[in-house]
Amino acid sequence: MDAPSTGSAPAVAKTAYYKMSSFIFLYFFTWSASFGLYALWLSQKVGLDSVTIGTVFAVNGVFAVVMKPVYGYIMDKIGMSKRLLYVVILISALMAPFFAGVYQPLLLSHPLAGILLGALYLSLGWYAGVAASESYADRFSRLYGLEFGQIRMWGSLGWALAAALSGVLFNISPLFNFCLSSATSLIMLAVLLSLKIGEQELKNNAVISEEKIVFADVILLLKNRKFWMFSLYVAGVAWMMFIAEQQFPRYFVSFFETQQQGNAMYGYLSTVQSGLEFLMMMALPWLVNHFGAKKGMLFTGVVVGVRLIASGLVHDPLLISLIKPFYGLEIALLLISVFKYIAEHFPKRVNATMYLLGYQAMIYVGSIVVAPPAGYLYDRIGFDRTYLLMGSVALLFTLISAFTLSACRAARPVVPPAPAADLTRLKP
Repeated sequence: MDAPSTGSAPAVAKTAYYKMSSFIFLYFFTWSASFGLYALWLSQKVGLDSVTIGTVFAVNGVFAVVMKPVYGYIMDKIGMSKRLLYVVILISALMAPFFAGVYQPLLLSHPLAGILLGALYLSLGWYAGVAASESYADRFSRLYGLEFGQIRMWGSLGWALAAALSGVLFNISPLFNFCLSSATSLIMLAVLLSLKIGEQELKNNAVISEEKIVFADVILLLKNRKFWMFSLYVAGVAWMMFIAEQQFPRYFVSFFETQQQGNAMYGYLSTVQSGLEFLMMMALPWLVNHFGAKKGMLFTGVVVGVRLIASGLVHDPLLISLIKPFYGLEIALLLISVFKYIAEHFPKRVNATMYLLGYQAMIYVGSIVVAPPAGYLYDRIGFDRTYLLMGSVALLFTLISAFTLSACRAARPVVPPAPAADLTRLKP
């Protein structure tokens, strides 16, 4: 992997970049290999119906809503310490024995216990774990004067490469997916053990606050109007985006003659999607800097709404296959815009808490509130009509957010207003 241009940056900074990027690459590869086909596993291998799968995602959301702020608070407390990431790696390494030996048997014999234990495991390792990893990467990138996207893009590549294998392995046996995930977790551990942050970067930086977060800071954050306006955007746009994606594999597979053909094609297109996400992570930071984080978030809302409506209107496997990869554009644009928006409008001592509470946890509030009714609508009126409804909601909330989100700095030159003397000449 090529390091971004850092001018006269010391070799230690480039080495740190390589290692942090490798960690992000391996983390997303690990979870893509198994979790990328989670909905299909619940449906085809465990045998759950739409409503039950919606309930699984809802309970997962409850645990995620609890664990994400906890992870965020811990990260603001420990700064650039890697202790929390070690916990995430340990959970990831247990994927094969957990899914094959504990989770699936419990879902079949004691569904409630299986749902609860699975939600705890997935929250610790993925739902809150991915947020902690991304937040750490964001801080790391700013410490070294890099763009977050320059590191996070390797996660997209990791997801893409694993997705290329996951559908084929899944058709043979999901156990192969889980074993691959556990194996790559051990490599991820070795990379993180070797990662060191330079002392120079930790001194007098503008990223890590010398004043550690206290609980009173969380209360002040919850009283901040900007927090709730940001959350409103998440509720209207990100909820529709992520909840629609939860069971989208089932809708996608229905366009093909056999499940096996649909599974394989979904895996291939997930690779294309992640490849697009990788490219956008490189290119979009410039665009978001140019127009400002707020406009980046609004454009994301437009893309989400149009993609969901288009998904509900098409009835051809080729067209749905063309639409599927655009989710990668949405992910890249949303993540880059959200991190820049948070860094611009919220104090650095609550940076991780704001990301994991105001963005990540709020996303999974949507799983609690919207996922079960969405599952009901899938069965009652069909995926297509449900996606038409969700796309319309996303566009409506994008319009509202144009007036409620705070303005952001833009790098593009601003045209000055006409001088007052020129304006007076227009008066009669």
